[in-house]
Amino acid sequence: MTEAFSVIQLSTVISQVTAPAFLLSAVASTVSVLITRLNRVADRYHSISGSPENNSGATNLNIELPDLTLRAHFMYRAIFWAVGSGICTCMLVIIMFTSALLKFQHEIGAAVLFIIAMGLFTTALIYLAREVRLSHKGSFSHRLIGDGFAHRPYLPLKKKTSP
Repeated sequence: MTEAFSVIQLSTVISQVTAPAFLLSAVASTVSVLITRLNRVADRYHSISGSPENNSGATNLNIELPDLTLRAHFMYRAIFWAVGSGICTCMLVIIMFTSALLKFQHEIGAAVLFIIAMGLFTTALIYLAREVRLSHKGSFSHRLIGDGFAHRPYLPLKKKTSP
């Protein structure tokens, strides 16, 4: 290297890494939410499949098992894509610092990696949205209660009348 890595170059790279750092934070938070939702789905599945009422024959609980399986599948896929986004974002940060240290042009590669990371994260969010939609529209309680109840608008609060 002809000249030392300066503080100005370091501050420039750090300022360029700000957006990927925020993306990485969002990915980590989303993975946490996804794992929590997956655990809730798994707990519900195990409670239904191991319940004594379910072993006595075809009950209404059996209706919920395929939905729970599909919801778990959506959560697995969302976690997969979110982790892929996190890995891509980490690679982006590593490449940006390394290329700046070695004085390589990194703008095009960084842009491509950021686009890929955002695409993977978007895919994870789409699977999350699919799971949320299924948990609302395909839920067991929704089937028992009916469509009208689930989509009923909130009733307005009664206004107090003055005496």
